[in-house]
Amino acid sequence: MSPNPPPGRVVPGHVRFIDILGMAAFALRGNWLRSTLTALGVIIGIAAVIVMVSVGQGTQAQLDDTLSRLGSNRIDVMPNWGRRAGVSMASSSLFSLRTTDLEAIRERIPEARYVSGIVTGSAQVINAEQNWSTRWQGVQPDFFVVQDWTLAMGDSSEFAQFDGVDTLVVLGQTVRDKLFGDTDPLGATIRVGRVPFTVVGVANPKGQGGWGNDQDDAIFVPLETARRRLMGQLQLPPGALMQITVGAASAAAMPRVEAQLLEVLRETQRVPPGGEENFQVRNLTQLVSARNETTRVMSVLLGAVAGISLIVGGIGIMNIMLVSVTERIREIGLRMAVGAGPKEIQRQFLAEAMMISLGGGVIGIAIGIAGALLAGRIGALPVELNMQVIALATGFAIATGLFFGYYPARKAAQLDPIEALRAQ
Repeated sequence: MSPNPPPGRVVPGHVRFIDILGMAAFALRGNWLRSTLTALGVIIGIAAVIVMVSVGQGTQAQLDDTLSRLGSNRIDVMPNWGRRAGVSMASSSLFSLRTTDLEAIRERIPEARYVSGIVTGSAQVINAEQNWSTRWQGVQPDFFVVQDWTLAMGDSSEFAQFDGVDTLVVLGQTVRDKLFGDTDPLGATIRVGRVPFTVVGVANPKGQGGWGNDQDDAIFVPLETARRRLMGQLQLPPGALMQITVGAASAAAMPRVEAQLLEVLRETQRVPPGGEENFQVRNLTQLVSARNETTRVMSVLLGAVAGISLIVGGIGIMNIMLVSVTERIREIGLRMAVGAGPKEIQRQFLAEAMMISLGGGVIGIAIGIAGALLAGRIGALPVELNMQVIALATGFAIATGLFFGYYPARKAAQLDPIEALRAQ
């Protein structure tokens, strides 16, 4: 049995795939700088794809997490900008919402499963020698369900007492850490301003909110208690609310609940036909959807940039391979003269194109992963690496080599051996 031929030598009837790869590697090694520069387009394209998809998926995951922390199927009703005595007033200063609005929502919108009025303010919270300035929220029992607040310490049955006027308080995790450290706060008495409250629970941490705020830097007290004991100095109208939060029965019911909210509130607020509403209804799902759409558009734009880079890289490969065919016409003629057929010649040049493209793809993958991790660390961007995307990028690199290498390889295979041997 004859020994295997070395790379670069063709034996009639004995050209194996490994021999073709060896000859392709030998040819590329002879012009390594040109081959590297040719692969730059592929490198940039693959790296851009990985960075773009990693940041895009990370952002999407962050948005999904934000939505879950904001509360599912949630609609907020707040006062709108308006005018009082000819002077523009901010929504925080215009208490157009009332308890009667809340009761109308409960009675007339069956798919509004959870409804809670909210009033808010800020105060100094004191426990013995420890104190902390935080915001308080006066809420009703449904608030905890709508906004997905659960307890890390305490019994959730205490939420039912938030319908009364008891001086109970649930602490956010940040407030608990500032006032109590690692000690158990349940049953302790703290002062909110000058009013004593009994701690009945500590909420599970939620972290950063959709607007960058610390959601855990808050305390929750019963709505009526907040009105009577914490808001007297504001001289609010009877039954005034700063916000109404509504939990729909399901995601599918959200559009119907929102439309019914507008109808009911226009009636209870006595807004004339065609008149400007003195309230606003905000669907948080729509807010996150808008941000998702922005992310999608950015992903498409970045994907287009990556695609253009790959096309440019592929054209570069085609160009260099055509130059290589022109430079190696005599070599091609010699190979054909010693028994290499058109298929072997075509396979060799295709192998060279694929090796350039695949090599560029491997380097691009390494740069893309490093770039994505760097963007997450330095740029504080959410990053989520996906092995399927990396595998897809590898497939794109191979496909680029095949597509743009086919024409030069076919041109080389169609050369006439005699004419090729005459070339100088």
